[in-house]
Amino acid sequence: MSGTVRQPGPVLAAPARRTTARGATRTLRRLASGLGMGLGLGVGLVLSMLSPAQAAELRLRVLQTSDIHMNLLSYDYYQDRDTAEFGLARTVTLIHQARAESPNSLLFDNGDLLQGNPLGDVVARVHPLAADQVHPAYKVLNLLGVDAANLGNHEFNYGLPFLRQAIAGANFPYLNANVMDADGQRHAFQPSVMLTREMVDEQGHPRRLKIGVIGLTPPQIMEWDRQNLSGRVQVRDMVEVAREQVPALRRQGADLVIVIAHTGIDKTELPRLSENMAAQLARVPGVDALLLGHAHTEFPGPSFSGYPGVDLAQGRLFGVPAVMPGRWGDHLGVIDLRLSDRGGRWQVIHSQSSLRPIFDRANRRSLAAADPMPAVVIAREHQATLDHVRSEVARTEVPIHSYFSQVTESESVRLVAQAQLAYAKRAVQGTALERLPMLSAAAPFKSGGRQGWTQYTDIPAGPVAIKHVADLYVYPNTIKVLKLTGAQVRDWLEMSAGQFRRIDPAGPAEQPLLDTAYPGFNFDMMWGADGALQYAIDLSQPARFNRDGQPVGDTHRIVDLRWRGQPLDDVAEFLVVTNNYRAFGGGHFPALGADKVVVDAPDETREALAHYLASAPGAGAASAGTDRATAGPSWRILPVPGVKLRFLSGAAGARYLGDGAAVTWVKDNGDGSAWYELAR
Repeated sequence: MSGTVRQPGPVLAAPARRTTARGATRTLRRLASGLGMGLGLGVGLVLSMLSPAQAAELRLRVLQTSDIHMNLLSYDYYQDRDTAEFGLARTVTLIHQARAESPNSLLFDNGDLLQGNPLGDVVARVHPLAADQVHPAYKVLNLLGVDAANLGNHEFNYGLPFLRQAIAGANFPYLNANVMDADGQRHAFQPSVMLTREMVDEQGHPRRLKIGVIGLTPPQIMEWDRQNLSGRVQVRDMVEVAREQVPALRRQGADLVIVIAHTGIDKTELPRLSENMAAQLARVPGVDALLLGHAHTEFPGPSFSGYPGVDLAQGRLFGVPAVMPGRWGDHLGVIDLRLSDRGGRWQVIHSQSSLRPIFDRANRRSLAAADPMPAVVIAREHQATLDHVRSEVARTEVPIHSYFSQVTESESVRLVAQAQLAYAKRAVQGTALERLPMLSAAAPFKSGGRQGWTQYTDIPAGPVAIKHVADLYVYPNTIKVLKLTGAQVRDWLEMSAGQFRRIDPAGPAEQPLLDTAYPGFNFDMMWGADGALQYAIDLSQPARFNRDGQPVGDTHRIVDLRWRGQPLDDVAEFLVVTNNYRAFGGGHFPALGADKVVVDAPDETREALAHYLASAPGAGAASAGTDRATAGPSWRILPVPGVKLRFLSGAAGARYLGDGAAVTWVKDNGDGSAWYELAR
């Protein structure tokens, strides 16, 4: 059940048991009434003895959305077209179906709702939300009757004032228990809620259930949104906070405790204040269900096969029912619980977690029609977004795409790096930093894989509109400049090269290039002005760093690293332009952090990119591709003799292959993906 939140009621005694000997029960009740209150206790004992095995049972369905990223409609603003592959409007259809199947249900959202596409940017920045307006996300979620929601890390991207203004329009509790005020003594948001709900048991009798709910978010928000949060809030470890909050809710009379944690599942044991702590949270005593998110993956699902504590058949993590529903509304998370009051209190005696997809990826067909409600209630904001993204800022003579951006130099990423360089050069002009050589690091944000095989930058030749700028750079990151040594630059590139699998020269004749678990947004490439930086990647060597940025060997994948034709000096100083996520520790790159930042710019990378494309003579989209031939590629993957280096990408990328291309076609997989091979 869902709807308006009601205040917690009094602590309830365990529901009375029923007996199958109904005639005897009625007789005894009449006897008790006639003889008075004094025999009540004795009659209760007789009743329980008549049918000691009879306990009330109740079924509860817990539904979850997560990581919607403002995809309220099934509309791709970057490609300016409808889509069947994502969008909350289609998830709404699944929510209605799931509720119709169960008399008792609760609906929760697990954050990363307010940011992620141009609609979110328009509401936060282009046409800022007025004081009396309800954010479009809550126009939809309020009508859905959400019971409670959790704050994700991207909720903080637009700053605390906007966040507080936006969530004030939600007709349900917004939770977070591990973000504290600046003094660290008080919660910055409501840490938990006690939902009191009228349920129906298996016999059709009404039962009152008290459900305690806790919200948690990754502590890394202090790194990723440092400019928004530093000095304003502090963050505590998720597990430590859960160990305090769960028993507190139990003491307040919670029959069930649900933890909504914006965190993923890691295969290894992690230290405190880590990002993906689901496995540790599942082992906090007293947790009845765990709602997960953040990682944009699907649990239960085959990618978690063999993980410690994982039961894929039942959808449990260390015995606790858990679910993580992908991203952008492509799945609805469902946990079905069977409760019994045997023993004096409600306990979970069986559970089944599952995912309901809106799209059949294998057969490329829709599984859920879009519910009309979201399109109706946010029609004005949707149209304002279309008007914004269709406005032209520049033109390009060549297509710009990211289909092969993880294996070869890509114009889509290079343009971002060049825009960052242009911005940073202006920022340091006239300062002591001006004398230092400057590099720019950028990554392919839209690189398919777990995002989906249609998720690539794909800008045709012709007008470049705001939607294309947002397609090139999808996050509202801000520009930062770090001062590093040549050795630290080398380690940065070594960390990036961890996205590749090791290629065995003595192994199979065909080997896959990419580690599919490595996020594309962590594959940084680097450029200097006019091709001043050049390097090669030798994949016959193992990675130098693990995913936490810890050295795992003394090998080097980055070879022939040169600055202006000479071997890069490990002790020389460089400025490196990047974004706030990377500068403040995102991705666990070695040596990076706030202490290395020398230019803490407030401007968004997208703004710098739009300005670069529109106004930089001879360097913008109008000349895209024209200066590469003279400068040559900044980096390349070395061939491995006798081995074909293969990788998956979107099948639509095939139209960009031709004579002299660095990539060749292998085969179409029929699911939107295709195998390609690096040309030798």
